[in-house]
Amino acid sequence: MTTPVAVIGAGPYGLSTAAHLRERGVPVRTFGDPMVSWRENMPSAMVLKSTPAASDICAARPGHTLRDFCLDAGERPLVTDWDLVPAETFVRYGHWFQERLVPDLEQVRVVSVDRAGGGFELKLDSGEQFRARAVVVASGLHGFAHTPDVLRRVTPDGPSAAGPVSHSSQHTDPGRLAGREVVVVGAGQSALESAALLAEAGATVRLLARGRRAVGFGAPPDRQPRLRPESPFGRAWSLYAFSHHAGYFRGLPAPLRLYLVRRVLGPLGAWWLRERFEGKVAVSEGHTLRSARVDEDGKVVLSTAAPGGRAAEFRADHVMAATGYRVDLEALEFLGPELRAELARTGGSPRLGADFGSSVPGMYFTGLPAAATFGPVLRFVCGTEWASPRLAAAVAKAYGR
Repeated sequence: MTTPVAVIGAGPYGLSTAAHLRERGVPVRTFGDPMVSWRENMPSAMVLKSTPAASDICAARPGHTLRDFCLDAGERPLVTDWDLVPAETFVRYGHWFQERLVPDLEQVRVVSVDRAGGGFELKLDSGEQFRARAVVVASGLHGFAHTPDVLRRVTPDGPSAAGPVSHSSQHTDPGRLAGREVVVVGAGQSALESAALLAEAGATVRLLARGRRAVGFGAPPDRQPRLRPESPFGRAWSLYAFSHHAGYFRGLPAPLRLYLVRRVLGPLGAWWLRERFEGKVAVSEGHTLRSARVDEDGKVVLSTAAPGGRAAEFRADHVMAATGYRVDLEALEFLGPELRAELARTGGSPRLGADFGSSVPGMYFTGLPAAATFGPVLRFVCGTEWASPRLAAAVAKAYGR
C-alpha cells in the first residue's frame, strides 16, 4: 500500500505541516522525535528571542496557540511583548500541540529515501519499508550546524562538548564548563546568550566577534518606532514585508536572496539579554580567525587578525562556535545520493517552486531549507503561519484532496 504523504520531522514545521494535511483529509505519516532539536540542542535555561505572538506553531483550527497551552497547563499566559518564553516552556508546548493535532506521530527515524517509480521508497530504523507518493522534508536544523574550518581542523573527529572545540548546539548544560576559560566565537543571539549562561554557571568567558561593532541588542517593546508597521520581529517596513509577503521574496535574484537570508534579522541580541551580558563577559570585536591549535597544556590557542592589521592570540580551555547554521543538502544523508544529485539548488538549499516543491516531483521542503526561496521568516517558528497552510494546500491539490 502506498501512503500519499510522508512528513519527515517533528519540530514546529513538521508538526504544523502534518496538522494542516490531516485537517484537509490527506492521509499522512509523520516521523520523528517531537521537538528533539529544542530539547537536545540548547540549554533548557535558554529563552526564545521571539515574542509570545511570534512563537505560535500554526494550526489549522483555533485553540492551539502558546497562550492556549499556558491556560490549559494552568500557567500564566504569555501574551505581551514583555513576556519571555523559556525554551523549556516552548518544548512542552510543542509536545502538547503534537498530542492534540498529530497524535499518530511515529517516533522512529527515517533511514533512507529513494526514488521508486512515480513516488518514493522510505526505510525506517524499525526495519519497515514503504512507499509514499510525496515526501515533505521538515527535518529542522538537523545536520546544518556550522563550525568554521579553522576550528574544525583542531577536531578531526568533529566538534564535541567534551573536546577542545564544540558548536553551541552541543551544549545543554553550561555548568559542565564551570571554572574553565571559554572563548565563544560569534555575535548573534546564540553566541550572546551562550556566553551569558556560561558566565552565570561560573565559567570565565570571552566573546570573540568578527565585526568591529558586532555586539548589539534590540530595543525593548516601549522603545520600538511607532510610525512603522508591526511584524513578529519588531517595527520596520522591511520586517513587515519579509513576514507577510514572503511569496514575493522568491522573485528576487538568487544572490540577493541568499544575502538577505544571512543578514536580515542577523547578529543582534534580544533586549532582555543586555543586563545579563554586559559587564559579565569580556568582548573582543573586529577579530578574524586565522588559525587554531591545541598546545602542550591542552589549551586551545586562537590566532586572529585584529583591528589595525595587528595579530592577536587567545588561549582557552574550550572554544564554543556559536556560528549558526548553514543549509547543505549533502548533510541530509537520509536522502539517497541519486536523489540528492537530482535536487536543483540555490546555494546549498533546494530550489523551490511557489508550492514548496523541489525539482524532484513530489518532494517538498519547509523550514530553514526553504528560507533561501521564501526569505528569513522561514528561519523562525512564526514562519509556520505563512508556510504550512500554503504547503498543505499545494500537496492536497496535487493529490486530489
